Amino acid sequence: MANTVSAKKMTRKIAKRTAVNRSRRSRMRTFVRKVEEAIAGGDQTTALSALRAAEPEIMRAAQHGIVHKNNASRKVSRLAARVKALAA
Repeated sequence: MANTVSAKKMTRKIAKRTAVNRSRRSRMRTFVRKVEEAIAGGDQTTALSALRAAEPEIMRAAQHGIVHKNNASRKVSRLAARVKALAA
């Protein structure tokens, strides 16, 4: 348990930041899930529009440090490849 005033303040700050990070991570995962559901449905136009909505969200999460930049790029790349494969 925090004893000093500064340590107590830090626990409050950490709790707020954790809530923000959790919200951002959840939002990113929701957008990714929408793309994956569209891919599973087999509709390329829906999947493409979902991907276009998800890409900025994923990259924004990377900018805020929710996921690593390379991780975000890999997610976008793999989703794009799966959407492109629907056309074939």
